[in-house]
Amino acid sequence: MIIMVTGNMGYVGSAVVSHIRREMPGSLIVGIDSGLFGHCLSQAELPECGVDIQIFRDVRDLTLDLFAGVDAVVHLAAVSNDPMGLRFEAVTREINELATIRTAELAAASGVRYFVFASSCSMYGQAEGGARVEGDGLSPLTAYARSKVGAEAGLREVADRGDMAVTALRFATACGFSGRMRLDLVLNDLVASALVTGRISVLSDGSPWRPLIHVADMARAIEWAMTRPVSADDRFLAVNVGSDGWNYQVKDLAEAVRAAIPGTEIHINPDATPDKRSYRVNFGLYSAIAPNHQPLVSLPDAIEDIRDGLTRIGFSDPDYRSSGFIRLNVLSMAIEQGRLKPDLRRPDAQPVRSLPMYYSARAAPAA
Repeated sequence: MIIMVTGNMGYVGSAVVSHIRREMPGSLIVGIDSGLFGHCLSQAELPECGVDIQIFRDVRDLTLDLFAGVDAVVHLAAVSNDPMGLRFEAVTREINELATIRTAELAAASGVRYFVFASSCSMYGQAEGGARVEGDGLSPLTAYARSKVGAEAGLREVADRGDMAVTALRFATACGFSGRMRLDLVLNDLVASALVTGRISVLSDGSPWRPLIHVADMARAIEWAMTRPVSADDRFLAVNVGSDGWNYQVKDLAEAVRAAIPGTEIHINPDATPDKRSYRVNFGLYSAIAPNHQPLVSLPDAIEDIRDGLTRIGFSDPDYRSSGFIRLNVLSMAIEQGRLKPDLRRPDAQPVRSLPMYYSARAAPAA
């Protein structure tokens, strides 16, 4: 099986490639990434050692020849959170929505069988009342969330026009240690703060709800999505991915971190303006249709994983929110230094050219 992973050099991509290599050893993995965060390493070995072919290209510039012989596309490439979406709103739509749809169109035209899209539960936005199911209305509050809604709508049209199975995995908020670590995710940030400052400062009143999922369990879901049985009725499938037991309020996450890192002080601002991004999610559909790929990592396990991973790399920077572990900082510094344009393209980028492909439908053994 030939598997293309866009955004393979990111936080989630590093975990996904490792999982595919371990669980599907007969596969040929093609990584496609612009390399903007290639230097943001949190392990000694390059995660790209797990791919067979690495292509450096902006996801907005993919060409049909890249998909020759590919069986499955795992589409992770994106402007990946709300702060970046706020700073780069137009670019977020261009990359997360328009380029996603175009990537799927190219894949379908090339005969790709499975297209797996990393969507997000953030589309539910401010959702009072019970946990949200897939058929509930969407209330995206940010450019990032709106881009995921638009991408799903376009992907549904692509699936309706052809035979390619499209799965939009509406992931809960990611957490856990990775070969390219991010600390701009809620649980990762809380653990990092407790570890290096002995203190957690919750800027909100702690009441917003967040569903979480470990990156290892995200990879398990992606494996399922590119091998799932497909019928005419579910050629396009949008599914919440996570676990019902992983719906937490931010204040409860802080308490769980304190339990794992004794002596941590917690400061919550009861007078803070309420964070409207609050939602609980029902993961019953995923539980029913993917019983063998359910999340395995518990909240205590995830906190331990983050704590131990950061300790292993000698993490000790109390000013980490100004560091390269925060993706917006990386982009902002690159723009300030002239290494990146405001549209997140490199100023010295060369015109896109077709590449000679070293893989085909016959290049890799069957998975």
